[in-house]
Amino acid sequence: MMLTMEQTIEMLNSDKASALLSRLYGEDQLSWQRDRYQALVKSYGEHFADGELGLFSSPGRSEIGGNHTDHNHGKVLAGSINLDTIAAAVKVDEPVITFVSEGYPGRFTLNITNLEPQPGEPASLSLVRGILAGFRKSGYAVGGFNAYIATNVLSASGLSSSASFEMLICSILNSFYNEGSLDTVTMAKIGQYAENVYWNKPSGLLDQMACAHGGLIAIDFANPQTPVITPVPYAFEKSGYSLVIVNTGGNHADLTEEYGAVPNEMRAVARILGAEVLRDAKPADLYGKLGEIRAQCGDRAVLRTLHFFAENDRVDAQVEALTNGNREQFLQLITESGNSSWKLLQNCYLNTDVQHQEITIALGVTETFLKSLGAGACRVHGGGFAGVILTIIPNEAVQSYVQFIQDTIGTSTYIINIRPYGSICLNDVL
Repeated sequence: MMLTMEQTIEMLNSDKASALLSRLYGEDQLSWQRDRYQALVKSYGEHFADGELGLFSSPGRSEIGGNHTDHNHGKVLAGSINLDTIAAAVKVDEPVITFVSEGYPGRFTLNITNLEPQPGEPASLSLVRGILAGFRKSGYAVGGFNAYIATNVLSASGLSSSASFEMLICSILNSFYNEGSLDTVTMAKIGQYAENVYWNKPSGLLDQMACAHGGLIAIDFANPQTPVITPVPYAFEKSGYSLVIVNTGGNHADLTEEYGAVPNEMRAVARILGAEVLRDAKPADLYGKLGEIRAQCGDRAVLRTLHFFAENDRVDAQVEALTNGNREQFLQLITESGNSSWKLLQNCYLNTDVQHQEITIALGVTETFLKSLGAGACRVHGGGFAGVILTIIPNEAVQSYVQFIQDTIGTSTYIINIRPYGSICLNDVL
């Protein structure tokens, strides 16, 4: 049920809201998150008229295993995190979407009667336009709304700020115009369509799926039209270890060519092996044609293929280790994944700019720190080349690690939790 602004503020002070916010963000963040949402509602009121208001939240995501496998129909282990994009929104009768995005000047306005791609328009508008087109293409209703949006998902970092935003818009349209009938897979596909077609980003489906679904999940993309999603019942915060994201200082906003080269090189190898994607090929086939593939595709494509085969199997092993409570085996697999990404996948720095290696510097100093502890693991996070790394570290060492990163590379860190909800309308849950 949607509420007025005054009623929404009252709702946020209720015991039910406190319980929900604690599940989303952790009890230690309850007070801060309540203040954050109340500020969101007040900011909405500064820009738009009151109405039947809905609160929406869409998380960023952490990729735990399966680095660069989804686009070749592989397997991943991922989770929605307690950094998110939130909105206060009101449905309107006019066929116009208007939103203010905190930290960006002015208003963004889009008339939903024109859903053709518009060259040169801001990325946020292109994504919204693409999502609207995806809804209509899939036979779902669309309409206008006003929204005030805020986020603490790091932009261009590897935490999927774009997918978080896409699933937020999908959730608003799903709630306002489709009675919540879209499932998470459908919303994820619409978000991917918007990125691929309206933003020219060659992304797979991992980011959108992890943001939309919620929790820690294994996803098998053997058939990307019907990915198999398996919840993994494991709570890192109760295991004695914490997930820490390190912002390495790099930015991957302008690295589309580098990201596109990874799936393209893998598929080029797959074609020589008689398949469309590497999931449909076998390592033995690669070894039998190694010379031909090196000549036609280059050595980096071969190395990336070797990474894919090993990383795909590693996801199954990671899920098994977590399910059986074998923490040390899981951490070893994280280390192996990181080494494979660094050596074989080669997505830790740009070959064209070896003087700037923010990710490898962060990994290098972190490995030194973890070796001194004799515990933990780290690896490049997400697409790579720039952005963030993931460190899994004993709880008692977190604060000293945070200080170590500040003292050495001088960048920010984020202690994250896996949250049980993906993209949601808080009103529906309350």
